[in-house]
Amino acid sequence: MKHAKQRIQGVVRYIAAALCLSPLAALATTYPLTVKDMDNQTVVINHEPRRIILQDGRDIMALALLDRDNPFARVVTWNNLIKKQDSQEWALLRKTWPQAATIPDMGQSDQGNVDPETVIASHPDLLIAQLRAKPALEQTGVLKRFRELHIPVLFLDYELHPIQDTAPSITLLGKVLNKEQNAKEYTDFYLSRLKQINDVVDHQQKKPLVFIEPIAGNSDNCCFTHAGNGWGGLVAAAGGINIGTELLKGSSGFINPEKIIAMRPDWYLMTGSKRGAPGNPVLPFGYNTKVSDIKASFDKLLQRTAVANIPAVSEGHVGGLYHHFYNHPCNIIGVETLAHWFYPKQLPDLDATADYHYIVTHFTKLPDEPDNLSYRPAK
Repeated sequence: MKHAKQRIQGVVRYIAAALCLSPLAALATTYPLTVKDMDNQTVVINHEPRRIILQDGRDIMALALLDRDNPFARVVTWNNLIKKQDSQEWALLRKTWPQAATIPDMGQSDQGNVDPETVIASHPDLLIAQLRAKPALEQTGVLKRFRELHIPVLFLDYELHPIQDTAPSITLLGKVLNKEQNAKEYTDFYLSRLKQINDVVDHQQKKPLVFIEPIAGNSDNCCFTHAGNGWGGLVAAAGGINIGTELLKGSSGFINPEKIIAMRPDWYLMTGSKRGAPGNPVLPFGYNTKVSDIKASFDKLLQRTAVANIPAVSEGHVGGLYHHFYNHPCNIIGVETLAHWFYPKQLPDLDATADYHYIVTHFTKLPDEPDNLSYRPAK
């Protein structure tokens, strides 16, 4: 935990200082451009990218922060995970930018699969990929093929090291796409909120023990969780001690319910997003969703035998959050929500929902439509 805190403090200080010292006149990209990506690999960009492949379609939200008028303008092929995993967000994107529905979808999983032939046929000049996908891209020969064709691959990261890598990823992408000013505007906001939370969390002597179940209800088994990546990283940034980080050897996995009960976590949390057919048990968070539907799913998930016996549940220390913040450039909203729940007296004015709408209205051209991003039952 000590090392994690030091990393978070370090990235905040480093980026904040760098941004303050950068004159606005220097925020125009010149090409050829040589950068280090989030894999610490040297990447040469010969010209401003115009034909982009998204290995993980959820990176369209990063493009929404940068290519604000139309985040799909440069995308020629993508892996449309949003359509599969967040039907409400997909409906919003398709309505706002109809061309999104015409962009070829590789139809792969989120583990790093890319169809090389589909990609090459679209004549790309840049592949944007998530760092967690690198092993799969190597094993399938995609990276080798791209090197042979001299197509640059840029790795971003919001999941493996979410707090450490998110702001630098946006800064990097802004530079590559000649959108440095837009990137700076957002990262300034992101880092200011992170500092506000750090200033409180760093002085807490006792931190809550937390179990978080991502996509609760998506499996008949209990209880799936993240380690120090994804939601585990967000829990830690919000000042919690994540059980998955303490127990799991890999990045995610299942923990025996009896073990969770024995550890007596202070909080039991779930995440979800509206997906699939009606009746899907996953918490239906997202755009234009109903609190009544979220409450019904939430109550039903708490009634599972393995969960009902967790002391935090009977004590009312429970909550639900929009799932995709675990791998999202706006993950600060998830951190804000958690920090406010964990430390309500120290952070009484932290309003994650208001901040999400601020991001939408100030840093994107997304419609500012109603959404439900978190839920706690009334006491």
